[in-house]
Order: sequence, then C-alpha cells, then structure tokens
Amino acid sequence: MTADTIGVGLVSVGWMGRLHSRAYRALPDHFPELGVRPRLVVAADPVPEARDQAVTRLGYERAVADFHEVLDDPAVDVVSICSPNFLHREMAVAAAAAGKPFWIEKPMGRYASDSRAIHDAVERAGLVTSVGFNYRHAPAIQRARELVRSGRLGRITNVRGSLLADYSSDPDAPLTWRFERERAGSGVLGDLLSHGLDLAQYLVGRIASVTALGETFIDTRPRPGQGIVDRTAAATGERGAVENEDYAALLFRFEDGAVGTMDSSRVMRGPHAEYTLEVYGTTGSVRWDFQRLNELQVALDGQEVDGYVTHFVAPGDGHFARFQPGAGTAMGYDDLKTIEAAQFVASVLRGEQLAPSVADGLAAASIVEAAEASLADGAWHDVARVDGRVTTGAAAPVL
Repeated sequence: MTADTIGVGLVSVGWMGRLHSRAYRALPDHFPELGVRPRLVVAADPVPEARDQAVTRLGYERAVADFHEVLDDPAVDVVSICSPNFLHREMAVAAAAAGKPFWIEKPMGRYASDSRAIHDAVERAGLVTSVGFNYRHAPAIQRARELVRSGRLGRITNVRGSLLADYSSDPDAPLTWRFERERAGSGVLGDLLSHGLDLAQYLVGRIASVTALGETFIDTRPRPGQGIVDRTAAATGERGAVENEDYAALLFRFEDGAVGTMDSSRVMRGPHAEYTLEVYGTTGSVRWDFQRLNELQVALDGQEVDGYVTHFVAPGDGHFARFQPGAGTAMGYDDLKTIEAAQFVASVLRGEQLAPSVADGLAAASIVEAAEASLADGAWHDVARVDGRVTTGAAAPVL
C-alpha cells in the first residue's frame, strides 16, 4: 500500500467478483476523502475464460489459476473472496494467515463451524474484515435504524421479515452446488435468511432464541453437464436429490423481549427478489421492501397523516447524497456494494472495524445453526453468543 494506492486481489471472477471489482473502481468518485485509488492487481479463477475476463473486462493487471498466488503477492493489500460457499473456509483462513484483510461474501461458511474457524483465524491475526451484508447500507435502512435506535418507535414489540425469490423455481434447472449439503450447507437459511436476520439484528438487537420449520418442494433436479455450472447452465443427464431446504420459516425472540417472524423461499412463483422487513413499536412502525429500495413506509404517533407515509430517501439518509442529488432519483444495488467497499477500505486504512465483520457473519450463522437444530427436533433453541467485533449494536459508521 502506498500513500495514494491500495492493491486489490480477487478470488473468483463470477458475477459477485465482477461486482466487487466495479465497487472498488467507483471509490475515487463516490468516496474521494478516502484518499486512495484501488489498483486491481491480480485475480484468481480456475476457469481460463474467467481469467481472461478479469484482465480484458475488469482491468486486473494479471490473472492466475491458484488463489494462493493472490495471497502471496506483496502488491496485494486487500482481498475479495467471492467463491462458492464450500471454498470460503479454506480461502479465508489462508488469507488471515497471510495477514491480508479480506471482504468475503455470505454465507461466510457452509456451517457455523466454518464461520467460527474463519472468525477465530481473523481474531488471532488481528485483522479488520468485511462480510457482504449489503442491504444494511440502503439509505432507507439507515433511516429506519435511526428511528428505531432513537426511540421514535417506542418499545419495539415485533419484527416481520420475508425473503421470497424465484431463482430456483424451475424444477428442471440444474443441480448445482447450491443444492448439496457438502458444498452449500443449508439452503435458503444461509443463502437468503441470513440477510434478513442480520438486518433484524442491525435494526433491533441480538436474536437470542429461535424455532423453525422447513421444506424441500423440488426434491430432485437434473444433473448438470460439463463446463461452468451456475443456475443458468444447461442441464443434462439423470436427476439427483436436492439436499437442503427450498423454504424455511422462523419464530424468534430478541434478547430485549421483542419477538419476530421471518420466512424465505427460493422456489416462489411470482416474487423475484421480494425482500421485506417490518419493525413495529408502541409509538410507530416502519416497513421496507428491497424491490422499492429507495422508499421507507413510516407510521408515527402524532404525524399529520394517519397511517403510513412514504418517505423517499434523500440527501441526509445514509450515503444517498454521494450517488444522487435529490429524492426520487433512485440508487441501485451496485451502489450498495460501493458503500460496502468504502467501509471495508476505510476499516483497513484506519485499522478500525467499520464494515460488517466476521463476528457479524458468525452471529448470523449461529442463528442458522440454531434454526437447523430446530428443523431436526421441532424445539426452541438458544442462539450461541458471539464474542468479537460485532457491529450490529454499534453506531452506524460515518466515513
């Protein structure tokens, strides 16, 4: 790292790897006060076409097949880990051992045991990190958090969330790694519900206990052919078993006594990315839907209009002003990743955990672990407490 440059290494050049790369490139424009220009040094991917894309499309100086070459490069100051779930533990633990701060996508590991190993390796190394809980950074969520944490909603009584998607609704879509316990861990619990559970804790507080139910509605899928296998790949051959859940629903209790419900599906017909969160208190409530990213429904005692008022996010809400000049002009998903990149880079430059941490990743994984135990026996389970730099209860970072 120089006075004005920070070297970036990327592991896995898929959709999320491309998104991380664009987010780094956008930092000088949207967060000039960071004072550094990201240098895209090296990307790793075992697929030759992906390596070529890293150089010709994304602008990396070189591309390699082995991720260890990224970690060993002295010009790499920070690493983005965007690989499939089953590779996260090996790569993140190796990054920590190499002393490289990393930004990793969620779920952080296949199981809570993977996430604990990553968390413990980071704590031993004393690194700052970032986990891809990007929905936190929506300006509407920042405004909702201010209303909750300032007491404007009164005593919080209950939370409702729903994360409904259709990305696996085609029963003839291929049996990718996402449907295998060994390589994905859980299904929608880790893939989608971990986002909603992180948001609930970010707004309200720690979830202490949970009970759950789950179901696999499409129990077999055709085995894929050769080549790059993702959810859009052509499927051929015999059908294999789906080993994790298509749908899950949770009841949970917060540490302070509030209660919550949340469900998620990857096979819904109709919703594409209907991710909602509602927080209810004794003097008001807020509602947010990711599909209406730049709006927050607000009801407060004493407001002029009875019922919900639509608050269109505007300068003064989170980092909205860095992207748009006024309410009604929308931010997008990629912008949330740019904010995430800025928090990560700022954390590294200051040596202070500003971004969602591996402790936050472990906290979400611990709720999933308790929910999976409940799927097995139908009982309530306590959520393991996480020691470390959990940022859900901290003040929202100001860069």
